[in-house]
Amino acid sequence: MKTLYSTKATVTGGRAGSASLSDSDLTINMVAPGSGKDGNNPEQMFAIGYSACFDGALGAVKQMEKAKFDSQTSIEVDLLQGEGPDYKLAARIHVIGENTELSADEFQQLVEKAHQVCPYSKATRGNIDVELTSEVN
Repeated sequence: MKTLYSTKATVTGGRAGSASLSDSDLTINMVAPGSGKDGNNPEQMFAIGYSACFDGALGAVKQMEKAKFDSQTSIEVDLLQGEGPDYKLAARIHVIGENTELSADEFQQLVEKAHQVCPYSKATRGNIDVELTSEVN
């Protein structure tokens, strides 16, 4: 495979530090989930990245299938804790299709194809629990 894009993130101070990117002026104040402090946490960043990637993958599937629809992808990410330092993530992906003549079942099939194409879905497959739902408005 050829590399289409690379970036590098650097975090100092973990969940209570700062994050920056090598190719952007974006700097993020990192805070622990539920701390009430101003900033963001890794789970939020993951949810944003996964949502954008998934909706992009759905766009690629839409072109391949010559389908017509607009979409909105939401991903809810949960940080789970078991015994002691046993942490894992779970995700619920929900996609809304609009401006389409596709049935709900046809749209769900395209969403499932996007789940096979999306790099985030591939990276997490078998590693986190993912629930995939959709609706057509």
